[in-house]
Amino acid sequence: MFTLSKLAFLVGSIKVPVILVGNKVDLESEREVSSNEGRALAEEWGCPFMETSAKSKTMVDELFAEIVRQMNYAAQPDKDDPCCSACNIQ
Repeated sequence: MFTLSKLAFLVGSIKVPVILVGNKVDLESEREVSSNEGRALAEEWGCPFMETSAKSKTMVDELFAEIVRQMNYAAQPDKDDPCCSACNIQ
């Protein structure tokens, strides 16, 4: 099973956006993970949780918008880092 600690090990100190996505929400009868389980894991990982369906295009545009928001957030300099405290990127 993939865990957030494995991702942290792979990327080191780089801020990487994480979004937990449940796909195929249109196939409710074949669901293997409940929405509550997905939300609980996302809360544990400290990341957003979304459910999508590529087939019916449910929440796909919103997912990509959230990906962009997370990438922009991750790209912000860390004000507590002495190296970045004097940076003023706009």
